[in-house]
Amino acid sequence: MTTAQVIDEAGRRRTFAVISHPDAGKSTLTEALALHARAINSAGAVHGKGDRRGVTSDWMELERERGISVTSAALQFGYREQVMNLVDTPGHADFSEDTYRVLSAVDCAIMLVDAAKGLEEQTRKLFAVCRHRGVPVITFINKWDRRGRESLALLDDIENILGITPVPQVWPVGPAGNFRGIVQASDTDLMLRYTKVPSGTHVALEETLSAAEAVEQEGELWETALEELELALSSGPGYDQEAFQEGKITPVFFGAALTNIGVKLLLDAVVELAPAPSARPLADGGAREVTEDFSGVVFKIQANMDPAHRDRIAFVRVCSGVFERGMNVTRAASGRSFATKYASTVFGAERTVVDTAYPGDVVGLINASALRVGDTLYTGRKATFPPLPAFAPEYFAVARPKDISRSKQFRRGVSQLDEEGVVQVLVSDRRGDQAPVMAAVGPMQFDVVLHRMEHEFSSPITLDRLSYRLARVTDAEGQAELAKARLTDAEVLTRRSDEALLALFADKWHLNAFQRAKPDIRLDPLIATAD
Repeated sequence: MTTAQVIDEAGRRRTFAVISHPDAGKSTLTEALALHARAINSAGAVHGKGDRRGVTSDWMELERERGISVTSAALQFGYREQVMNLVDTPGHADFSEDTYRVLSAVDCAIMLVDAAKGLEEQTRKLFAVCRHRGVPVITFINKWDRRGRESLALLDDIENILGITPVPQVWPVGPAGNFRGIVQASDTDLMLRYTKVPSGTHVALEETLSAAEAVEQEGELWETALEELELALSSGPGYDQEAFQEGKITPVFFGAALTNIGVKLLLDAVVELAPAPSARPLADGGAREVTEDFSGVVFKIQANMDPAHRDRIAFVRVCSGVFERGMNVTRAASGRSFATKYASTVFGAERTVVDTAYPGDVVGLINASALRVGDTLYTGRKATFPPLPAFAPEYFAVARPKDISRSKQFRRGVSQLDEEGVVQVLVSDRRGDQAPVMAAVGPMQFDVVLHRMEHEFSSPITLDRLSYRLARVTDAEGQAELAKARLTDAEVLTRRSDEALLALFADKWHLNAFQRAKPDIRLDPLIATAD
């Protein structure tokens, strides 16, 4: 394939994620976007109540039971001659590490804000991760069909709390809870009015009213919307594509994902505003251009997505060149090559064999057992992308098999969950392989571990909580000093995935006391340490 063809294919790609606080409507928006692109026939609600199905992007039994997204899923669909790669992310704070890894694989993010609750804690954290990674953000203020806050107040919060200038692209006609329609900033002579479909399973019907018709039918609500939009636009710099990509501004949209209102305008914005794949920085400096030989990064590993398959999928973001099924690629960490015999695109639990993929695409490599999260794959000139950082764990528990005769299944399950990044697995000589320590960002990760160990690996386990709440990266000297100190509220364990030494402390007081006594010992914070 020629360089021009690769540039053309990369230019057609939009790879993005939706980030939000729990219950802001993230999975519902994911379904609504796919529905508007006609990638699915009808949208489901997260809980799948009544005549509404469960959402396509949630597949694990635990997710369906609780009505939350625990894992991320990659959805690919076509829209307006573009190829949309939507990587769904967990909304719950306990699974933020998985979300962080996803944000390393996308070129843009949609920040979902609940009209009633505004900027919630997890939304703020995830926005900070986007800023850290240089991922531009489009804002969608959701649930405008329910009672909520004032539109201008929400924009003020975005500017004052996040330090980014909101630039509205559309404006709601009517306050939250009395959603009459939408006016676009680019054409204030027209109003878009929607008639929702029962249960929101299909695209809402849209009609266009002239300004005169809007005045006649909506009166003061229409005039107020125009005044608010003008006020919001006059107080900022206006939309600028370069400023958007540099993270200085965020285009803002209003709508209601559950009833599919305003979703098409958001999807159009992803096509028109989100950046296409571009050169990706390398670990040793420089960058890998999209036109070079194939390269990709493994950002997620997931096993048993479909009980009928019982396999293991490594999700790879294609960064450069062309991926072709069956090609031999090299794993940078080992220097060994392997054939990519089984490759798929994955839509929830459904999968389709993929023969060719381009920069921006997400490919699922099936049963590539040697791969780990963060691995770089390449052909031609060697490439190694920077490693994906780990979040700071705050919860720790010792795992033990309930049935010692199932120790083989226990070891296999622990190893699998470690490779997938479900939890960080820590080991020590004192406890041995039969009692590894599970380290989690949030306690709900332990529920996933218990569920999957029993149902997927046939090895029910017990988890005995430890009193530690802080982790710091140390070295052999730090390990020796902590051992000499014989502290009952501190311990050094080895992270299995990368052999890093983590010093664990019960609380800040014990950490500070040790640091005062040994100020020269290495105790480095991890990413997203609470303090």
